[in-house]
Amino acid sequence: MGQGILLSAGNKEVDFFIHEVFSYELFGQTLRITTTHVCLLIVMMILIGFFIAANARMKKATEVPSGFQNVLELLVEFLDGMISGVMGKFAPKFRNYIGTLFIFIFFSNISGLLGLRPPTADYGVTFALAVISFTLIHYNQFKYQKVKGVVQGLMSPWPFWLPINLIGDFAVPISLSLRLFANILSGTAIMALIYTLLGKLSLVWPAALHVYFDLFSGAIQTYVFCMLTMTYIQDACNTDEA
Repeated sequence: MGQGILLSAGNKEVDFFIHEVFSYELFGQTLRITTTHVCLLIVMMILIGFFIAANARMKKATEVPSGFQNVLELLVEFLDGMISGVMGKFAPKFRNYIGTLFIFIFFSNISGLLGLRPPTADYGVTFALAVISFTLIHYNQFKYQKVKGVVQGLMSPWPFWLPINLIGDFAVPISLSLRLFANILSGTAIMALIYTLLGKLSLVWPAALHVYFDLFSGAIQTYVFCMLTMTYIQDACNTDEA
């Protein structure tokens, strides 16, 4: 693997920076493929393989689940319960999006367990996810509240609060993306420093730290991102008539 793709690729290659893997010319422009793109591709391949296996298993599902089927049903029940508990009657409309978002972010966050540099440690990834959620939030806000309701909300409780409310709205994707990015990057940076300091001793000892910085912290940040997204969407969908 190239420099920066694997945190444990060797003492001289351990860092938490984004590196260019290769570049090519397209229509007179230089396009650069970085370690983030490579790690994203690896995560996507893992997820695609997981979903193909899940689809094949559920086609042969038994009435009494066991093994892999049991894991899949527990995952679906957890996501359904989480989404329904927050979004109520709006849950069926957004179950696919929130479920996909949760699984992608979670697997990206814990990819450090495979020695990868988590894609969510790149602000370009987290900001893109936040912008998608931001777009969905305001699409539903205009869909359910109409232009009149949106304008009234921006001018509440008094008209001169309009600039403050606008700033608050545009701060949503920034706060969503920065929270996820900063927490994952800090864990990645700490693990890179530990690998550098310990050298060959890092083969075993940092495993416990990976459990915290990758698994525990990754799960918490995934839950927070999705929970805030669901809360914003639900607020956008709620009207006096709904």
